[in-house]
Amino acid sequence: MQLLFHRIDLRLNHTFTIAHDSRDVQPTLIVELRDGEYSGFGEATATRYYGITIDGMVAALDALRNSIEAHSLTDPEVFWADMQPHLAKDPFALCALDQAAWDLWAKRRKQPLYKLWNLNPANSPLTDYTIGLDTPERMVEKMQERPWPLYKIKLGRPEMDLILVDALRQHTDAVFRVDANCGWSAVDTVAKSEKLQALGVEFIEQPLPADDWAGAKLVYEQSVLPIIADESCIVESDVDQCAGYFHGVNIKLTKCGGLTPARRMIARARELGLHVMVGCMTESSVGISAIAQLLPLLDYADLDGAMLIANDPATGVTFEYGKVVYATENGTGVNLLTSE
Repeated sequence: MQLLFHRIDLRLNHTFTIAHDSRDVQPTLIVELRDGEYSGFGEATATRYYGITIDGMVAALDALRNSIEAHSLTDPEVFWADMQPHLAKDPFALCALDQAAWDLWAKRRKQPLYKLWNLNPANSPLTDYTIGLDTPERMVEKMQERPWPLYKIKLGRPEMDLILVDALRQHTDAVFRVDANCGWSAVDTVAKSEKLQALGVEFIEQPLPADDWAGAKLVYEQSVLPIIADESCIVESDVDQCAGYFHGVNIKLTKCGGLTPARRMIARARELGLHVMVGCMTESSVGISAIAQLLPLLDYADLDGAMLIANDPATGVTFEYGKVVYATENGTGVNLLTSE
């Protein structure tokens, strides 16, 4: 088995702004595991917020090259367990490697991955489409460019948030979700929840800073809308901590270390009675197609990353008005178009 790297700068269709970041280009690393007959692909993006760089991920994986290339990969969960102790400080690199391993494993068995997991996509949730933080006029324009049944609206400017949602509501009957990316206070969240509910908002994602557990408890008890953890739910142990503080969790594969731990997190969240969402980090079709294998297990999905970029380097799942359409190829359905 051969380990290869593909460094790609994903160009965004629009400047993407959230409460703590703004960008026009998203650097990403695509990891390829090639066995001579098949190639498995996985992906992780760089992020300043978590201190993750492409060079750092490549260095971490390169240090394990001999172990990776010598592995039999008969069981991706065993492969993950073997690699995780060495990549504990770089879950993004571990995620890309894990996705590639599952893709290769399923391609060797000539089946789509979700079928090998005995999952039925018939009742999978729709994915939302994200509208990045901007002026009301620009956010309306972005929404009108892609008519969609379900929008995730990035907020985080307390004095403008309700104005933004109201402006968008004037132009669509679609369901809204809002994501404050840690930009609100507890009192502000509770006060906004009733007004947001009246504007057709389904839930609020991570309104408070990740470490504000006292505030999270207050919001959990008093908000009229469900609250979904994102930055407060990073790794497996966080799921238990979120119970009683959030109504659900948004699992990001890059943050937790891939499909392998994400499946365990979903199972644990179900045991605790939490709603389950899986989100993305503006990945290309490589990462999005891997995440999509989990769809039948979810209540909510945020898989719009590949729709936000202008130079997708791969094929994989596609989208039809919120519905995720699986590729006909085996594995996660990914084919890489370019290595540039």
